[in-house]
Amino acid sequence: MTALTSENCSFQYQLHQTNQPLDGNCLLFLITLGKILLNILTLGMRRKNTHQNFMEYFCISLAFTDLLLLVNTSIISYFRDFVLLGIRFTKYHICLFTQIISFTYGFLHYPVFLIACIDYYLNFCKATKLPFKCQKVLYFFAVILIWISVLTYVLGDPAIYQSLKVQNVYSYHQCPFYISIQSYWLSFSMVMILFMAFITSWSEVITLVQAVRITSYMNETVLYFPFSSHCSYTVSSKKTLLPKLIICFLGTWLPFVLLQIIILLLKVQIPAYIEMNIPWLYFVNSFLIATVFWFNCHKLNFRNMALPVDPFVNWKCCFIPLTIHNLEQIEKPISVIIC
Repeated sequence: MTALTSENCSFQYQLHQTNQPLDGNCLLFLITLGKILLNILTLGMRRKNTHQNFMEYFCISLAFTDLLLLVNTSIISYFRDFVLLGIRFTKYHICLFTQIISFTYGFLHYPVFLIACIDYYLNFCKATKLPFKCQKVLYFFAVILIWISVLTYVLGDPAIYQSLKVQNVYSYHQCPFYISIQSYWLSFSMVMILFMAFITSWSEVITLVQAVRITSYMNETVLYFPFSSHCSYTVSSKKTLLPKLIICFLGTWLPFVLLQIIILLLKVQIPAYIEMNIPWLYFVNSFLIATVFWFNCHKLNFRNMALPVDPFVNWKCCFIPLTIHNLEQIEKPISVIIC
């Protein structure tokens, strides 16, 4: 298979040719199918009764786009050479469609990150909120707009157009793919922020981890740690909140963080159509929520928040003390963290 990388912000593209042991179309089909199964598994594992947000809508749109790519690949691979609406489709179009999707996915990381960050800031740090139906309509059109904008940029950029023409010189067994520089720097930035946050409060994190116990609560395996008796539903100290956020985040996403570190250290080149996936988006989503909570901890009041804001991490447990009466030798209120 062939790799297409971007080296800098001027979006200069280079082609690197490697040996391809399997038929390119067959390999693409298997990769896309595996990604779709991973998307379905992730969407099935998430909490269903969560607060409406932009990232949820974008994840659904990404799953639909992956499914559309798989259907197109399957149809073209089956019929091999056919005409539809006056357009002749061959195996060449399998590679072409995948390249376009790869470029589109590769340029989506920064816009999605920025819009999701703004969305959480406006939803959880401001007093005024839009009606529920208006929010759904706004998120729907925001997702459509971001897809159309990035796809228009990809199809209209001269450098990308030239790189798409280059693949004509390759055989059907080889197909260039795009390596996103946006995902690299986004992953690098998040890992470095997590590392600095852990170094800053490592003693508090270790102390808190030593106090954690595992039990079963309401048919779920949970972690809990002691809260002081004067806890309230608001947090005024960022220093106190930081180790709790770190434990909540790493309690769910530690394997994914380790995977990101390995990818960064080994400089693994992952095609953009694989790297943009739903587990990655939910990982970014949890990171954004933790960041917004930390910067605005003095403005947050979780007593009035009916629904959780994260499909995987129970952030309310960092703020709300919960008493469980059936646990033995528990004298103080405790906070429960859903694993």
